[in-house]
Amino acid sequence: MKVKLIALAFSMIFGLALIISMTSANLPEGNAWKTPDKYMKMKAPKSTPESVAKGKELYAKSCKSCHGVTGKGDGTKAAGLKTKMVPFSDKSFKSVVDGDKYYRSFIGRDEMPNFEKKVTTEEDRWAIVHYISTL
Repeated sequence: MKVKLIALAFSMIFGLALIISMTSANLPEGNAWKTPDKYMKMKAPKSTPESVAKGKELYAKSCKSCHGVTGKGDGTKAAGLKTKMVPFSDKSFKSVVDGDKYYRSFIGRDEMPNFEKKVTTEEDRWAIVHYISTL
């Protein structure tokens, strides 16, 4: 009886640890982005009203369904995702350097898909980075 209780307790603890690790792996707080130095050193071209407007247009096509109209992570597809999205207005996102925003937005990871084939020009990619930086 004692052995069964110990085995049951061990199984419950192992199961709980597994659930926690699987859940936190998709959360920014539980698994920090590891952006390569190449991207961390990138600097965005100067933002202009035109680049922000272009970014808004492209954001509506490629990003809004998950990130929502105002970048709060409340898009129509967001409820079906395991990943907790940090709003673009959050100070933790605002403090991210340009190249890191670029990497996160276009290279992606986990449920954040790679958009290099969908948003193909550097100008368009930086326009989206400019736009999300205004949210």
